[in-house]
Amino acid sequence: MTRWLNEEEQRTWRAFLHASRALWDTLDRELQRDAGMPHAYYEILVRLSEASDRRLRMSDLAEATSSSRSRLSHAVARLEEYGWVRREDCPTDRRGQLAVLTDAGFRVLEAAAHGHVEGVRTHLFDQLTPEQVAQLREISEAMLDHLDSGRHLY
Repeated sequence: MTRWLNEEEQRTWRAFLHASRALWDTLDRELQRDAGMPHAYYEILVRLSEASDRRLRMSDLAEATSSSRSRLSHAVARLEEYGWVRREDCPTDRRGQLAVLTDAGFRVLEAAAHGHVEGVRTHLFDQLTPEQVAQLREISEAMLDHLDSGRHLY
């Protein structure tokens, strides 16, 4: 038997859905305008910048960015064309490859980060009270515990 949403749940679901989409669309548009890259490329650069020696196995990078391996491979190929990332063979696994953030890629990320962080602050955190920020984190972590148990790569 289908457990239909009641009126309050329906309003909440639609508000969440539209707010999430509007936030991502806005942040992506701003990154495109200000840094010339989509959010997916920005996240790859961020994950690499936070990794030891600014390098990650491609499979780990795909998992960290919630991307399929083929989609990540295509994105990394584009980032290689820009000179922001390079691939290296994995020294411990002949089949594996590493994505490595180049110095040029790090500089591009540094330049993009200021505007992106300001966008996140303006469009999300400045709209919430400190209590709502705590609630949003708790809600998000509860959802992750259910949907993506044990992965918590944030």
